[in-house]
Amino acid sequence: MIIVTGATGQLGRQIVERLLTRVPADQVGVSVRDPQKAQVFADQGIRVRQGSFTDAASLAHAFEGASQVLVVSVDKMGEEAVWQHRAAIDGAVAAGARRILYTSHMGAGASSHFQPCRDHAATEDALRASGVPFTSLRNGFYAASAVQFLGHAMGSGEVALPADGPVSWTAHADLAEAAAVILADEGRFDGPTPPLTAAQALTFDDIARIATDVTGRTITRSTAPDDQFQQQLVGRGVPSEAAAQLLGIFAASRAGEFAAVDPTLTTLLGREPITLSTVLRKELSDNDGH
Repeated sequence: MIIVTGATGQLGRQIVERLLTRVPADQVGVSVRDPQKAQVFADQGIRVRQGSFTDAASLAHAFEGASQVLVVSVDKMGEEAVWQHRAAIDGAVAAGARRILYTSHMGAGASSHFQPCRDHAATEDALRASGVPFTSLRNGFYAASAVQFLGHAMGSGEVALPADGPVSWTAHADLAEAAAVILADEGRFDGPTPPLTAAQALTFDDIARIATDVTGRTITRSTAPDDQFQQQLVGRGVPSEAAAQLLGIFAASRAGEFAAVDPTLTTLLGREPITLSTVLRKELSDNDGH
C-alpha cells in the first residue's frame, strides 16, 4: 500500500493520477484533510482516509498498512512546517512503513537564503534520524512560481523584480510523473535524489524574452532594489514576514542555489522535461479562456 499525503493539492493530485498508470488502485491510499475533496479518487477505488499532520491519531488511521508513505511538504514556513513534517514522519514510522518519501527542494540546505529550503534541510535531518529508509525528492523550483512573478507584467509590459540568478524552473507535471516513477520502483533512490530539474536554468531576463516570444508583446525586465520590492509587496497586503521570504528567493538565486541542471529528471521521464515557454503558453491560454 502506497500512501500519498496532500493528495488534493496541485502536486499531490497529479502524483496520484500518474501513480494510477503504474500501480493498481487498490494498492494506493491517500491521506487528506478533507475526504470530500478526494471523492474522485474514491470513485476510482483508491482508499481515502482523513489525515492531518496536527492529529497523530488521524495519521495512524490514514497510514495503516502502508509500505511506503509519500509526505508532500506543507504550504507553511519555519518551525511550523518542520514540526508538521516531523509529525508525518513519526506517523509513517509508527505505521511500519518500509520507506518514507518526501517532496524536498533542489536548494535544500541549512544555510540557504530561502526559508523553505532551510525547512527542507531540517526535515531531511528528521528523516535521517527516523531509522527508516527514505527518499528525499530534490524537486526543481516550480515553474508556476515564475509565471506568478510575471504577474501584471503581461498588462504593463514590464517585469520589475530584484536582481536574480539562474533558476531551473520545473513543471509540476514533470515532478509528479517522476515521483510516481520512483514510488512504483521502490528503493530506486536512497536518501536525497540528484536535483530533479528541467533542462536549463533561466534568469528573469531570459523569462522576459520568452514571454515576449510567447505573447508577441514586448516584455522588458527591470531591476527593483530589494527593499523597494519588499515595501511594494507589503503595500499590496502581503504580510512583512512573507514578503521577506519572497525576497529570499532572489537572494538565493543570486547565490546560485537554484542554478543546477541535472539529467536525472529527463532519465526518469524518458523524455525532455517541459520547458518554461510551454508552461507560460499554457498559462496564458488558460487565462484567456481558451
